[in-house]
Parts: sequence; C-alpha cells; structure tokens
Amino acid sequence: MSISKKIRFEVFKRDGFKCQYCGQTPPAVTLEVDHINPVSKGGEDDINNLITSCFDCNRGKSNIELKRIPNSLQENKEILEEREAQYLQYHKLLAKINKRIDKEVNQVVSVFESYFPEKTLTPQFIKVSLKPFIEKINIFEVISAMEKACSKFYEQSTVYQKGKGWSYSDNAALKYFCGICWNIIKGKGKPDE
Repeated sequence: MSISKKIRFEVFKRDGFKCQYCGQTPPAVTLEVDHINPVSKGGEDDINNLITSCFDCNRGKSNIELKRIPNSLQENKEILEEREAQYLQYHKLLAKINKRIDKEVNQVVSVFESYFPEKTLTPQFIKVSLKPFIEKINIFEVISAMEKACSKFYEQSTVYQKGKGWSYSDNAALKYFCGICWNIIKGKGKPDE
C-alpha cells in the first residue's frame, strides 16, 4: 500500500515532525510514516493507524505491532475521545432543547386552537415564526401574546359572525401575535399597551 504525500504530511504535522519512538527530528534523521497496526496484520492507511518514525526505528520495528502507544499518540487518542464525548454531549443538549421547544410549541398551538378550534398553525408558521419567538422570548410571554391576540380577534369575529359574515380573524390574530412578539424582542413592550 502506498500512503499519499498529503497523508504523510498530516501525520508528520500532527506528530511535530519528530520520530515518536526516539524523538529525533530532521535533518539528523529521515522521517517515514509507520503503521501502528502493521499492514501484514490487517492495519490500514487510516491516519489514526499511522505514526511518524525515523528510518532506523521503522526498520527496527518491522512488522511488530505496538504494545505501548507513544505519548503523542496517547495524547491524540485522549483528544479524540474528549472531542467525541463533547460532540455527543452537544447533540444530547440539542435534543433536550428541541424537545423543550416542541413542548412549548404545543402549548402555544393549544392556546390558538382553543380560540379557533377548526384551525391550526401551519408547519411553516411554526418553523418561521413561532419557534424563533420561543427561542428569543420566554415561553410565558409567547403564550400571553397568543392569548392576547386570539382573544382580541376572537371577540371581533364573534360580533362579525352575528351579522352573518365571515371573518378571517385567525389570520389577523396571527399577524397581531407576531407584532406583539416583535415588539417584545425590540424592547418596545406590547403594541396596544
């Protein structure tokens, strides 16, 4: 197997251009890339199976598998393990946040549907408007804004329907809700207070 120049350079760079067995550096020695788990024993050209070695150490090791990992590789292993642990924790946290936001979205949708039982919030509205409001404003203010907007336009639609007309009050309520939320974000309070 042939290791590309790019991979060789990455291995040398990672290992500080120093033989990981004896610690010598160029120009005193010529550096090579050695397999930790030899190719003859199933090792691959993966960067995590490669180590910087000088010519003499590489020839002395031959195809013997390393039983003790050099310090730089041990440190690299620890860094990779820590990076993986942080990655998993980050995604666990994101899942927890998304679960909370979904629960809060359902609370706001319930308020809307309690006023307009034959309507619901579209996935697009939830994604583009509701979730960003929940992320920027505390949930109690978002729920309060939805209650205020829905009650205002629900009352208007009740009066309008008694006159036998049809009102698009749910759309007006959502526009008003967005106005309330934007004013809270901008620090202006609620529009009609």
